[in-house]
Amino acid sequence: MAQDGAHHHGEHTTTRPPTPLPHQRPGTGPDGAFDLPAWACTPRPAADPGVYRLGYRRLDPERAEAAKVATWPLLLRAGLNAVVGWLAFVYGVEFATDGATLIGVLPSQSAFVATSVVLTLNVLVMGIVIKIFGRMGRWPEVWRRYAAPLLSRTVTQEQPAEEDAPGTPEAGRGQDPWDGLRQGGAAEAAARLDREPVGDVDYVRIRRAWESAQADPAFVPAFTEQVATRGAAAFAHPSEARELPGRAERHDLLLGQVRLGTAQDVPKNPLGHRSAGFALDPAVLGTSLLAVGPAGTGKTARLARPVAEALCLQALSGTACVVVVGAADADLGPDSWYDVVIAPGDPSSLYGLDLYGAARDPDEAAARLAEALLPDELTARAEHARTALQQVVGPFHAAYGRYPGVRELRALLAGEADVLAALVKALGVAGRLAVHERDLEYRERQRDRADDPGALLADRLALLERPAFEGAFATDGTGRPPFAMRVLDHPLRVRVKLPERSHPEAARMLSRLVVGQFVQAAGAREDRSLFAGLVVDDASAALDATAVRGLQRMRGVNAGAVLLLRTLVDLPEALRAPLFGAVGCRMAFPGIAPWDGKLFSEAWGTHLVQETAVTHTPDTSGGVIRRAGRIGRKALSGTTAQTESVTTRDVERLRWSPSDLAHALPAGHAVVSLTAVSGEQVPPLLVDLRG
Repeated sequence: MAQDGAHHHGEHTTTRPPTPLPHQRPGTGPDGAFDLPAWACTPRPAADPGVYRLGYRRLDPERAEAAKVATWPLLLRAGLNAVVGWLAFVYGVEFATDGATLIGVLPSQSAFVATSVVLTLNVLVMGIVIKIFGRMGRWPEVWRRYAAPLLSRTVTQEQPAEEDAPGTPEAGRGQDPWDGLRQGGAAEAAARLDREPVGDVDYVRIRRAWESAQADPAFVPAFTEQVATRGAAAFAHPSEARELPGRAERHDLLLGQVRLGTAQDVPKNPLGHRSAGFALDPAVLGTSLLAVGPAGTGKTARLARPVAEALCLQALSGTACVVVVGAADADLGPDSWYDVVIAPGDPSSLYGLDLYGAARDPDEAAARLAEALLPDELTARAEHARTALQQVVGPFHAAYGRYPGVRELRALLAGEADVLAALVKALGVAGRLAVHERDLEYRERQRDRADDPGALLADRLALLERPAFEGAFATDGTGRPPFAMRVLDHPLRVRVKLPERSHPEAARMLSRLVVGQFVQAAGAREDRSLFAGLVVDDASAALDATAVRGLQRMRGVNAGAVLLLRTLVDLPEALRAPLFGAVGCRMAFPGIAPWDGKLFSEAWGTHLVQETAVTHTPDTSGGVIRRAGRIGRKALSGTTAQTESVTTRDVERLRWSPSDLAHALPAGHAVVSLTAVSGEQVPPLLVDLRG
């Protein structure tokens, strides 16, 4: 079947126009086409989490320290050391020669021996002088900054013109990105790929398929046939998409990184990150990221959208699946980026949402739905609400083989007699009445009580039983096809558009439901080879105690979330500290409130810094003459002679104080700390997110 499908798709790829490929990225050729060999073979040295590794060069601490010295002080110091070094060399050679003469080495009976001794003394003295004065004068730094570039330009200008002729191999070119296929017995597939343009999404996808095929030699012929038939479109995403329209040029899919900005060259940043590109990848997102900042600071445009774009590209390459949640008007990419777009409240939406989609059994489904329906101020009644919902969802599922829709569920919770009678009859027909009779009797007794949680849940469900949501949550097959969150083991791209403007309270319930289902489904996956990513543009209503506990478990199941908040005050106070402890990455945008900054500051802690204290005291030293001079100076200038004492000590200071986070962050910047799934931690970085 798979081979037949491959032949079928291969016939069509020869007639339809090629998919547009990426351009203007690292590895772009002279004609603007994507240069796969140059991109695939660009160095990606190992680096700390958060460093964009494509073309990264690790800084030498000594060179970085020397680079802080200005040009003229550096040249003046080098020149003075050169003059003193020359004098030391001249007098040193003379002294060494005189010493050799005194001990009888010079003059000698042999002129050759005398000449050799003199040359040896010259070389020895010169080496000592260069070692001492070259280090003090920083001659290697002068050579690196000025002499080497000048010499390089001179040599380049003097090269013959024929060396620049077309076809000359360049550094980094000529390496074969498909060498593994040729060496592993798939030379025919490599030859097909050589004949057509291959983008970075195609390369990563085919390379992943090749790694899977190598696990068993029996799969290599099938791999070769698929690639030979379909070329760069082999093993394509189920949507047949091989690129995202309008994608930005800041991704390295080989490592799964998306570049967000540049770490600033400031003392607070670790040396290895200064002036380096700042990037996020699944190894970091696997510990989840919490970003806090007021509206208009760029959280969506500079964080949520790029991360959503990166995860969508990784889904096309077969390495991730993604669920993006936000308001319908939030700029989280066009609908063409996604396979499934769920827009409750929009009649043109093609997909609905399964209210029970992440559950393994009816009790679990009812428990999660109850938590999503309750507002924050009523979470104390969550246990009673879960029980009430389980008492009707379980019997309904046993009777009809499906879960109740919104209207049916509301009627059962409200205790409508005809609906309950029909359910009892259906249970009798199914032979399950004895099992669920006690639940229904207890629900009947609770119906007339003032504190009946069923009445509260029925009122909350009424927010979802609006004409605008007709068919959005159907369970009987009459509405739109419902999306169930249990399919996170497939490379799907899902966008959930919440009706925040028209139905704000319903949007809050749905956001809690989607996040809760994602946390459940990500942890319940049997196949965890794909990274499951969740992006929530406004998580103020999406988090509850169950979701926060689930975040802590996600780093162990190859999943992670990016949560954006305007302020921590939007969360119940009981959730703020647990949320900070549940996420491994924290990001503060300019203009956050001081009380928000306090939590960040406490989480980032303190570090040792060198503090210099200068003390001025009146000068009382000396005899009568010096004292008379000081009296005259004071009479003439009006100032008292003072002595200055300097004290340096190590003290603990906050890495970032609440005041700095609230008032000192420049626009377009953010402070972010990272923790990788492996446990590596990066202290807070000041990052420029503009471009």
